Order: sequence, then structure tokens, then C-alpha cells
Amino acid sequence: MSLFSKTLLTALLSAFLLTSGTAQAKINIAVGIGDQSPAMFDSPAYKALKLKKTRYFIPWNAIRDPRQLGLADAFVTAARRSKVKVLMHISTDDFNPKKAKLPSVRSYKKDVGALVRRYKKRGVREWGVWNEANHATQPTYRSPKRAAQFFVTMRSICSGCTIVALDLLDQKGVDRYIKTWYRSVPASKRKFAKIVGIHNYSDTNRRRSTGTALILKTVKKVDKTSTDFWLTETGALISFGRSFPCSESRAANRMKYMFTLAKKYRKDITRLYSYNWQGTDCTNRFDAGLVHPDGSIRPAYTAFKKGASSFTR
Repeated sequence: MSLFSKTLLTALLSAFLLTSGTAQAKINIAVGIGDQSPAMFDSPAYKALKLKKTRYFIPWNAIRDPRQLGLADAFVTAARRSKVKVLMHISTDDFNPKKAKLPSVRSYKKDVGALVRRYKKRGVREWGVWNEANHATQPTYRSPKRAAQFFVTMRSICSGCTIVALDLLDQKGVDRYIKTWYRSVPASKRKFAKIVGIHNYSDTNRRRSTGTALILKTVKKVDKTSTDFWLTETGALISFGRSFPCSESRAANRMKYMFTLAKKYRKDITRLYSYNWQGTDCTNRFDAGLVHPDGSIRPAYTAFKKGASSFTR
């Protein structure tokens, strides 16, 4: 073999190993962004991320609300046009703490069943039984038993769907909620609770892992079957009440930590949905947007783009 051939072979081998190593370095957690506005999909900054997954939450009784249906239709249509898969999560119709009425199982089956039929026709086959079930803005916060009944119902009305069985905020008492929920699911149905969603805002924005670790530990203890964990809602807070005064630099730092935390638990976590896309420039109590209202990017967007580059889509 000539010196030129040997040099060429070495160069090709090095390139192959470099490419292979880069591919292997990808962390096997699929990343997406959750939002409520279809405008996200038309943003050049969003398109540059090349994401394939998004999350949208919808009131449980939206089938009886033309305005809510119009909003959801627009979001799903825009996502489908952009070839982005939607996780649709059932949620409250009243976010005032402790004010929402808890639906009966019969009402859930009727109204949510109608939503499932409507959006399955539009390609939505990933569903969350109930968004952030243990938080006080959700009517399920005092009734893990009802949330468990909703899971059983969702399985009956959504054949062939991928279902987030239980969705939780990393707050005090979450372990008790989990234990009661699993006790309330019939033994014959428990094995079908394959996905648990986590909202770990507290951990991400306080640079800790206690809440996430507690949820993982508790679920594994009470359920011996294999469970996937999705960070169905997480992100870096620009502002949130008095605890997190408006700061874009802090949010960028916490966005980096969001990926660090996900990487730490990559043996358990298989998806991550950051929330959300468009911010409010701190004019609302909650702001976690990656871009300003005018679409210009924030430092958190840059941190998200860099962090997501080492994760799968």
C-alpha cells in the first residue's frame, strides 16, 4: 500500500471514529418544547432547533367550549404541518387554586373521550391522563384515587395510545400522592401504567435534585414493573412571584442545569419537554419563555439550543 493510500485510510478511519463517537455521545432523552400557541412553529428560532415533539394541555371539558377547541385545532394543525408530534395533556378548566370542580368518572369518559376521538383523527396518539395531578390548581390534588380512575378510563377510550398515566409536580407530599394513586389502580391495570410525568421546576430552578429523586424512588418502590419517566414540564423561570424575581441571566443558568439534571437521571428519564416558548417580559406572574413577546431570543434560548444539541430528538 502506498504512503498516500495509508494516509487516506487513516484519515477516513479517524473521521469514522469521530462521527461514531459523536453519535454515541448523544444522550438518549428526546427533547421538545411545550407551548399553547401555534405561532411557535413558524418562528425561525424554533425551526432552527429541529425539534420533533411538543406538548399542549387542554381543559378536560373543552369539547363543550368552541373557543378552546379552536385553539387546540390550530395548535395541532400547525404542529402536524411542521411534522412535530403532540403530547396532549388533559387539565383543569379553572386554574384558580382549590376552585376547580372535580369531574366524575362518567363525565371524564364522555368529554375526554370526545376529545380523544377528535384529535386521534388529527394524528394525536400521545395523551396525558391529567396534568400536574397533585397541584392545588388541579381538582385532582386531593383525590389521587380519582386520578387513578381517570387513568383506567383513559386506557378504555384511547386504544393504541401512548399514555402518561400519572403526572406530578415535585412538591412536598408527592410521595404520599404516588402511594395512594398506585393503591387505587386495580392490580390487573397497574402494569399498564408505563409512563410517569414529572414537573421539576423546583429542582431545576433551585439547582437541586431532591424532588425528582423522591418521585423516581417512590414510583420504583411501589411499582416493580419497568417505568419510563418523562419530564413533561420543566424549564428555567425568568420570573415567578417573589421567589424568582425577573432575571434572564439566572434563567440561562438554570436552563443549563435543567439538562445537567436530566443527564444525571438518564437511566430513568426518556423525554424532556421544556415549558414554554414565548415569554411575557415579566408582565405576568409566571414567565419561562425562551423568547421575548416580539420573538427575539433570550439567553435561555441560547442555553437551551446548546444543551439540546447533545440530546436526541
